[in-house]
Amino acid sequence: MSTDRSIVLFDLFGVIARHQRPGAQGKMAARCHTPTDAFTTAYWDFRPPYDAGRQSASEYWTAVLRRLSLSADADTIEELRLTDIDSWSRVDDRMVAYVQSLRDVAEVALLSNIPSDHADAFLAAQPWLHRLDHIAFSGRIRAAKPDPAAFQHCVDAMRAAPNDFLFVDDRAENVRAARAMGMNGHVFTGRDELTAVIDSWLPTRRSTRNARGL
Repeated sequence: MSTDRSIVLFDLFGVIARHQRPGAQGKMAARCHTPTDAFTTAYWDFRPPYDAGRQSASEYWTAVLRRLSLSADADTIEELRLTDIDSWSRVDDRMVAYVQSLRDVAEVALLSNIPSDHADAFLAAQPWLHRLDHIAFSGRIRAAKPDPAAFQHCVDAMRAAPNDFLFVDDRAENVRAARAMGMNGHVFTGRDELTAVIDSWLPTRRSTRNARGL
């Protein structure tokens, strides 16, 4: 089933935004006076419920610090939280411009795994996000990719059908999950390749609509 709409649904980090700033986890590990490897393991082991909005920032950082046998005092938690947010704050300006330009020919939406406090900071720093047709942050919708519920949220929120979407993500497992939901999918490797994919997908959508007399 399709509602004959063309919606490009973007991942954020690794596509429009940069991955975490190099050296950021080493900096946070040094603040905790702990080896980077141990810090990194704890950082990612406890991340899923934080990303999915099932834990607050304080709960997440308390779990990380306790794994490292460290005191979870409020000052340490806040310093780590702010350093973490800053480490994920960079965008690819060329991709930002491209995403905005697509709104002339398609609906454009965003689905990102990001904690709610990170999302607040990103929205404040990147006003162009408010001009997209829909924004879904995992920490706010309480579902993180590749959970089918994350994709279903976008379908329901936009009152669309799965086949109306072209989902773009740099992680193959997320694209597979989107395709399993009935969406079209593309694993992002670079802007030029993505441009070619979208340029071929949009005319297909338009020809389908024309064939149906819409």
